[in-house]
Amino acid sequence: MRMRSWLFVPADSERKFAKAQDIGADVLILDLEDSVAADHKAAARDGLSGWITPDPRDWAFFVRINPLDSGLTQDDLRAVIRPGLDGIVLPKANGGADVARLADMIAPLEQAAGMSANSVKIMVIATETPAAVFALGSYAPAHPRLVAMTWGAEDLAAELGATSNRDAHGILTTPYRLVRDLCLLGAAHAGVAAIETLHADFRDTDGFQQTGRAARRDGFVGRLAIHPAQVDAIHADFTPTDAQIALARRVVQAFADQPDVGTIGIDGKMYDMPHLKQAKRLLAGLPSSG
Repeated sequence: MRMRSWLFVPADSERKFAKAQDIGADVLILDLEDSVAADHKAAARDGLSGWITPDPRDWAFFVRINPLDSGLTQDDLRAVIRPGLDGIVLPKANGGADVARLADMIAPLEQAAGMSANSVKIMVIATETPAAVFALGSYAPAHPRLVAMTWGAEDLAAELGATSNRDAHGILTTPYRLVRDLCLLGAAHAGVAAIETLHADFRDTDGFQQTGRAARRDGFVGRLAIHPAQVDAIHADFTPTDAQIALARRVVQAFADQPDVGTIGIDGKMYDMPHLKQAKRLLAGLPSSG
């Protein structure tokens, strides 16, 4: 499963879902939480269940359910755990224990649907409460279902009583930059994919590009999208260039040819074990045809 772009789609809009399937996103997140008004959630859940089929497709099907303390989680899971579902996005997660709790809820539904054990994966939104920030280290060792962690600034700002999470120039203020960095570290500690948060102003192409490039530079492997127009830009940011792929292959091959050395020179630059690890990771993330 490629995890560069994760596009949110309201679960109560069949029209938007139909359009989203042709956008080219790696993952579609059908949203039962914030995108759906409280009095529409039951209807959205019922409609969404009919969209999940085992038909072949080139994108992964995830559903963002309502939080564990909402009283809606079990109904959400009953509706969506069926062949064709690839994963669940858990909002307002407060640590690794919540992943285990959700996994225990998924398992019997997965079995009843005739699905392989642990076939339904989990991605957590891991920073939406202050308690969650202090628990970012608790996702390791990762549950077999956990594949990705992302972060969010809006719910956390509300919890903190902030008037804004951005300064006059539109740049995230220090508490939220700290949370971003801690989520990246928490994902690396757990050995799962770190996914950059969304950029809500889809018309701000400059800001989107700048933050996307920074995310890839720092170690994120993908990004949330709030609008279809953002998907191509995400792929541009998180897809290695031909030159990067070629260099990674040269690094791997050079160390394979000289397994007894710890440092190798290529085109006047020295490469050592961390570079080899980075090269292998880059190549491992390519599609099978790459």
